[in-house]
Amino acid sequence: MSASKNASIPFIDLAAQRRRIGPAIDAALVAVAEAGQYIMGPEVAKLEAELATFCGAAHVISCASGTDALILSLMAKGIGSGDAVLCPSFTFAATAEAVALVGATPVFVDIEADTFDMSATSLREGISTARAAGLRPVGIIVVDLFGQPADYDAIEAIAAENGLWILDDAAQAFGATYRGRAIGRIGQMTATSFFPAKPLGCYGDGGAIFTDDADLASILRSLRVHGQGSDKYDNVRIGLSGRLDTMQAAVLLEKLRVFPEEIVARDRIAATYGEGLAGDVIVPTVIEGATSVWAQYTIRLPAGTRDTVAAALKAVGIPTAVYYPKPLHLQTAYRHFPVAGNGLPVSEGVAEQVLSLPMHPYLDLPTQTRIIDEVRAAVRATR
Repeated sequence: MSASKNASIPFIDLAAQRRRIGPAIDAALVAVAEAGQYIMGPEVAKLEAELATFCGAAHVISCASGTDALILSLMAKGIGSGDAVLCPSFTFAATAEAVALVGATPVFVDIEADTFDMSATSLREGISTARAAGLRPVGIIVVDLFGQPADYDAIEAIAAENGLWILDDAAQAFGATYRGRAIGRIGQMTATSFFPAKPLGCYGDGGAIFTDDADLASILRSLRVHGQGSDKYDNVRIGLSGRLDTMQAAVLLEKLRVFPEEIVARDRIAATYGEGLAGDVIVPTVIEGATSVWAQYTIRLPAGTRDTVAAALKAVGIPTAVYYPKPLHLQTAYRHFPVAGNGLPVSEGVAEQVLSLPMHPYLDLPTQTRIIDEVRAAVRATR
């Protein structure tokens, strides 16, 4: 549905998707309710199998949230005190939170301004910083921010040189690809989120871990159910209650059926934004050989103009969001952790420039044209 002049439009239109597949989801939820298998019902195993088929991973372990996916992955690796895990600072708190919660130390590294993803140069500096602080660098959490993969060729080379594993934090990028590899097949493990606003989201919290390592998969399945062994009263390790409930699995199964079409639509919408806004703002770019699922469409504005532009857009019914106004290394809970090299200037710089525009697969052309016209007008008014 297109929006008239000054009519308020949604930032992410989940209702539009529901109009398309709502009856199928409702039927799936009723089926779960009538079967009564609310925890680890058959829909959970079916979803895991279909997710594995979608991306080609050997094993998929669903769980309660994207944060749990990260925590469980680190627990499966036995990460703890004295270990350092390299991660970007320009991301949501869950990435570093998971590291701190298992007792390890997050070491923050910088990003590339054009992709918002981890900088290989800063990663090298971060490894040196960790060692200088007396920590053991053991792994890297690479965040595929806003929907596109990081430059894994460069990052994997550094990981191999230093004997580090890679955990792909793909909370925003499941469905994307990197040079012939689907997200879910990169790193030793991949963690994703099914939070409702994600490109593939459920009707609550949910997440999953992807791996080709059978031993890790076995440990992860145990950890998500309190560390159980042969049965739930035979606990062989310390775990947590991290299961995906059957209702959310049923929702995801229906959403997965339309997901490939939605990815195509997101890419088309991103291309339209890029063509319409280039020259007035700095538009995001996708690295060669990769695809994005465009979890967010994030532009960059001259420092000091963002609030003015956002206010002008709000006045005409166009919502925006800032992901993220403050990098993790500047936040109260995380500012005591090590920072790569002499600081993270790119993360701090883009945090003052980024502005995300409405993005979802049901954004029609008239509405998007209105957004583009209003963004250009608002930006030009600041000059």
